Amino acid sequence: MAVRIRLKRMGAKRRPFYRLVVADSRAARDGRFIDTLGTYNPIAEPAEINVDAEKAVDWLLKGAQPSDTAKALLKKSGVMDKLASTRNEG
Repeated sequence: MAVRIRLKRMGAKRRPFYRLVVADSRAARDGRFIDTLGTYNPIAEPAEINVDAEKAVDWLLKGAQPSDTAKALLKKSGVMDKLASTRNEG
């Protein structure tokens, strides 16, 4: 099973709110998911990004592949730096 970290859209029309989730790559965008890693609110000024860094690093070490947007959000929240330092330790 190919596992991806991606965004799940929520919120009302023209008021998007996203959850950062781990899902099977074959599942629909807003369909089934395995785990929730955090949230992203692009409407807030500045945009709010909340990520559980430990969970995210754990899933990335297990082989989950982030989408392009999810990867950018993980970089902004500092998760990719933690991943790099974790890989260098072990």
